[in-house]
Amino acid sequence: MKPVRLMKVFVTRRIPPEGLAALARAAEVQVGDFRCMDSQDRTFKPHVVQAHPTPPSPRGRCQVERWDSDEPIPDKELERGVAGAHGLLCLLTDRVDKRLLDAAGANLKVISTMSVGVDHLALDEIKKRGIRVGYTPDVLTDATAELAVSLLLTTCRRLPEAIEEVRNGGWTSWKPLWMCGYGLTQSTVGIIGLGRIGQAIARRLKPFGIQKFLYTGRQPRPQEAAEFQAEFVSTPKLAAESDFIIVACSLTPATKGLCNKDFFQQMKKTAVFVNISRGDVVNQDDLYQALADGQIAAAGLDVTTPEPLPTNHHLLTLKNCVILPHIGSATYGTRNTMSLLAANNLLAGLRGEPMPSELKL
Repeated sequence: MKPVRLMKVFVTRRIPPEGLAALARAAEVQVGDFRCMDSQDRTFKPHVVQAHPTPPSPRGRCQVERWDSDEPIPDKELERGVAGAHGLLCLLTDRVDKRLLDAAGANLKVISTMSVGVDHLALDEIKKRGIRVGYTPDVLTDATAELAVSLLLTTCRRLPEAIEEVRNGGWTSWKPLWMCGYGLTQSTVGIIGLGRIGQAIARRLKPFGIQKFLYTGRQPRPQEAAEFQAEFVSTPKLAAESDFIIVACSLTPATKGLCNKDFFQQMKKTAVFVNISRGDVVNQDDLYQALADGQIAAAGLDVTTPEPLPTNHHLLTLKNCVILPHIGSATYGTRNTMSLLAANNLLAGLRGEPMPSELKL
């Protein structure tokens, strides 16, 4: 009998338990085939996981190797780990470019990213090589929309400043004009990108008594906009008329640097700007200047360039800028669901079956 040929899968980071368990439960994965690349001594160490009681079928069994750390894998270790792999499960912080694809070699047939965004993947090169791509849309929509609304309220009502005043003794008595911010009722909200997340944000903001929604994007979306009576406008018009602006678009060549000096100069001085998409959509130097000069009232960012933002970055010196560490999807349930979908995409791709969520290239 010929020995069973194992398909190699490389996972670039520790992932939440449901995704890890899915790889183990699947018939393609056998107990003992799991191995972890130790992030300290750079050696492979066995990592036994509970597998499904049904014996794995010979066809399509996998050897799964995982970088055993919460921190990003170094480039050299990533190249070593992916060499000869048939499948790659990666995160949005892993740049999958031509160099890495060359390091992987001809065996690589499936890339599954635990993210909605795919700007870290060299899609043209991946398509050229006939590699299938899985991603995780929809499952993080609600969590990201909740975070966007939380960040908007935190920023416009100056909550970090208020908390600091309590801590440092600045709270002396109730004062009519002290710590005043901006309310949502009867306001105009502009959303850049009325996709799944943009719609979910509008849906959550509507009960706050928003008077008007504006949106911009590649093209009008009348069916989606009807729920909010949202008006499709040009980017300059959205900037000029909105009291609150939320960026929820994908990062593309067309949106890179979209929110720049001209954009901020068009905004109202009382306007609040929020970005939960990608840091590169915003020119951060221009944003800093707009905030420092009082051109706009405040900004809330869940994404920056780079990530993490250096602790000496000039944006961190501003009281009217709230910055979070890219936690849009950071709920236990959402991250588990993302990891499970990423694992199922990978396994389906290795079997040559339709993925639950495949990016069509």
